[in-house]
Amino acid sequence: MLAEVRACTICECHLPLGSRPVLQLHPKAKILIAGQAPGRKAHDSGVPFDDASGKRLREWLGMTREVFYDPELIAILPMSFCFPGTSASGDVPPRSECAAVWHRQLMAQLCHLELTLVLGQYAQAHHFGETGSSLTERVKSWRTYWPHMIPLPHPSPRNNHWIRRNPWFEIELLPSLRERVSEILI
Repeated sequence: MLAEVRACTICECHLPLGSRPVLQLHPKAKILIAGQAPGRKAHDSGVPFDDASGKRLREWLGMTREVFYDPELIAILPMSFCFPGTSASGDVPPRSECAAVWHRQLMAQLCHLELTLVLGQYAQAHHFGETGSSLTERVKSWRTYWPHMIPLPHPSPRNNHWIRRNPWFEIELLPSLRERVSEILI
């Protein structure tokens, strides 16, 4: 199935760089990173989170690059598998085709998940539903979803201002998240 997903061209005509699905999956994965869409650098390399966002995410998780890219430990399933393009304010929102066509089948393969990290507003809307909560409200209520799901802001450097405005994120949530990740991966 993964080969079929990587060959997908469903929305190719809408993508500025064409289709190049970028994801990481293995049925043994224990942690799922449910993201939004690959960035330009991930599109170019074919490696998810192969950019500053990935570096920050690995720091948040207290995880080495080797562990992060071990598909038997970490699954990375974005809402949209291909780079959607950019706008004046950053990357455009993820396209909806991937989630509609592939997510249910791929999620059914992940039988050993112990933790799902839901990054950014688009992934959160998909995984938590449209609750009317803002990203900040949802992330602040992370204990509600603990210990199996954790909403997080996107680790993009564009979110530096959000992180500075919400010091509780680094003081309260991140230490608990690192501890949970460590428990799972031992």
